[in-house]
Amino acid sequence: MYFHKEGRTIIATTFTVSTVLIFTAFFLCCKFEWIMCIPYIVIGIVAIFSFFVLYFFRMPKRKMTYNDNQLICPCDGKIVIIEEVEEPEYFQGKRLQVSVFMSPLNVHVNRYPINGKVKFYKYHPGKYLVAWHPKSSTLNERTTIVLEHANGKEVLVRQIAGAVARRIVCYSKEGEMVKQNQELGFIKFGSRVDLFLPLDAKVLVSLEQVVKGGIDAIAEW
Repeated sequence: MYFHKEGRTIIATTFTVSTVLIFTAFFLCCKFEWIMCIPYIVIGIVAIFSFFVLYFFRMPKRKMTYNDNQLICPCDGKIVIIEEVEEPEYFQGKRLQVSVFMSPLNVHVNRYPINGKVKFYKYHPGKYLVAWHPKSSTLNERTTIVLEHANGKEVLVRQIAGAVARRIVCYSKEGEMVKQNQELGFIKFGSRVDLFLPLDAKVLVSLEQVVKGGIDAIAEW
């Protein structure tokens, strides 16, 4: 296991601040004996917070699934939506929506579900409604990426910020060719990823199913 590049600055800052707090606590303890317990309280709080930061940015090694006829899950989480909807931004028509909710405890890297070309990319500033809110897909801060497969079919991937997540990172550029399971981006501290699929795609997951990015197949052509 290693740690994602998006966490390097936060991890370094966390450990720097933690070190300063611990040394300050012990310094005050030496000057004022009546606060002998303070350093141990500080160490406990710092240890818990540091562990959470490391855990959040972890990147476990895993054997990826590669199948050009399947759409592989773009992130870790739980399936919260499977339904036919109207997609107004790009397709302006009916599509199958499959949404994956990521809790703060999930691995938060996002991956491309298919091989193809980035046909469209757009960043939208917005609100920070809870990620499972029905309108978070259109009102929250988000990015929209449309991928065109070699078979001509298109898939829309949408990264959505939530009430806790306040930072979406997306590496997509219009016109570039991407590979299945290549890193698409990162959402810091929990949120949601929506997939909008062609109506004839066969969905392979069910509601409330726990899925892993890069491993579980979401649907197939």
